[in-house]
Amino acid sequence: MLASVNTLVIAGVDALPVKVECDIHSGLPAFDVVGLASTAIKEARERVRAAIKNAGYKFPNQRLTVNLAPADIRKEGSHFDLAIAVGILAASGQLDLPCSEPVFLAGELSLDGSLRPVPGILPMSLSLAKEVPGTAFVVPDSNKVEAAVVDGITVIAAGDLKQVCAHLEGTALIAATPPIDIDVLHASRFCPDFEEVRGQESAKRALLTAAAGMHNVLMIGPPGGGKTMLARRFPAIMPPMSREEILDTTRIYSVAGLLSTDQPLILNRPFRSPHKNASAASIIGGGKVPRPGEISLALNGVLFLDELPEFNRDVLEALRQPLEDRTVTVARAQATYTYPARFCLIASMNPCLCGLLGSDRECHCTPLQVQRYLSRISGPLLDRMDIHLEVPQVQYEDLTGLSPGLTTAEMKVAIVAARDVQARRFRDHPGMLNATMGSREIKAYCRLGDEADRMLKMAFKHLHMSARAYDRVLKLARTIADLEQSQAIKPHHLAEAIQYRSLDRKYWNH
Repeated sequence: MLASVNTLVIAGVDALPVKVECDIHSGLPAFDVVGLASTAIKEARERVRAAIKNAGYKFPNQRLTVNLAPADIRKEGSHFDLAIAVGILAASGQLDLPCSEPVFLAGELSLDGSLRPVPGILPMSLSLAKEVPGTAFVVPDSNKVEAAVVDGITVIAAGDLKQVCAHLEGTALIAATPPIDIDVLHASRFCPDFEEVRGQESAKRALLTAAAGMHNVLMIGPPGGGKTMLARRFPAIMPPMSREEILDTTRIYSVAGLLSTDQPLILNRPFRSPHKNASAASIIGGGKVPRPGEISLALNGVLFLDELPEFNRDVLEALRQPLEDRTVTVARAQATYTYPARFCLIASMNPCLCGLLGSDRECHCTPLQVQRYLSRISGPLLDRMDIHLEVPQVQYEDLTGLSPGLTTAEMKVAIVAARDVQARRFRDHPGMLNATMGSREIKAYCRLGDEADRMLKMAFKHLHMSARAYDRVLKLARTIADLEQSQAIKPHHLAEAIQYRSLDRKYWNH
């Protein structure tokens, strides 16, 4: 007897429908799974066998073949367990499946028949809402919040295999999980305040500008100057996440399996700080079983690379394409996966190996050692950093002074106002910010007056700017003007933008 059940498979950050076909026929007892199934799915044979028996059903003592169609797509994940078990029960005549409307199932089975949470439920729900609106989606009870935030589908949360079978037969219906409105949820994570940072007012101003336009920042300074302290406070001044940003970010964490029952949604902007010894696959994405890397987990948030020159050269060079395209593509023999990489990069480094170059203490590095240390950062990568920020040593008077300087609340007000200006400007391109403008937008919104044009021409020649640096200076000047609610880019806006791009000439002489 043949039976088929619907489920989905994760492909990058999207989900594709899969039909689980179960056929029981005469022959020696066997249980075969075909259709490019991974090891985790092949191991499902033993989990499914035990779960069916312990749920009170009989496992067929015949030849059983399970086909995962389409057969040319690689299948990964333990969420196929539930669909396989239901298909076997239907094929053996122990379960009557409804014929009216399609039902999709996803969940991992324990040996006792209970359902365990699985990664990727949110992208599956989003795919169903788009492709098959109104369909029912059966998920483990621990995944119900993740699925219920998507409009357009009916979420059925079950605790075990027996509940699922009773619901499908209609003998004991499970009430649908009510939709969850993201807008009523609030981020609750405590974020440290910029008020705690003494001195470094110019650095605060630079980070304020970076947050307003989502510009990348490179901080250079001696140890103990507050670079890490500044970076860790950066997410606090970024605007609250929109509904679309919450869903996009949570989808990445769902695929990566980093959601928990205590945190089913990502409501705060991510702050990712990988170790300097991290591999290219862990930061960029990929691996034997492709999964998102740190640059995708930092979606709509911050990727902080502390001690930038200490990272592997291959890792740093691999950042160049995602910083430009805002996406990263992982190619494998079976398929190609594309992950989003829209993040704000904040990097920090010392001016030399010992970190004392340019401070009031003596630097013991030779000129050759300094050159070798700085040369670990290539010119093309340096060119992709919008703001080059020098963070000097903090003075005693700054530490003991009473004035807190700029606070997080004050900075956030200015940033939200600047973001509102950009939202109106790019109303035909939702999600676009100044840092992501293309050539057409730069030409339309970054026009200069005669005085500003002469200033930029002089800086372009004197600082030997590349075409990319020229564009980034204009984008940065546009953000600075937005912070002042100015429609025109004035000379002092451009001057501030240029001085943020001149530090590499001090250290690298590019």
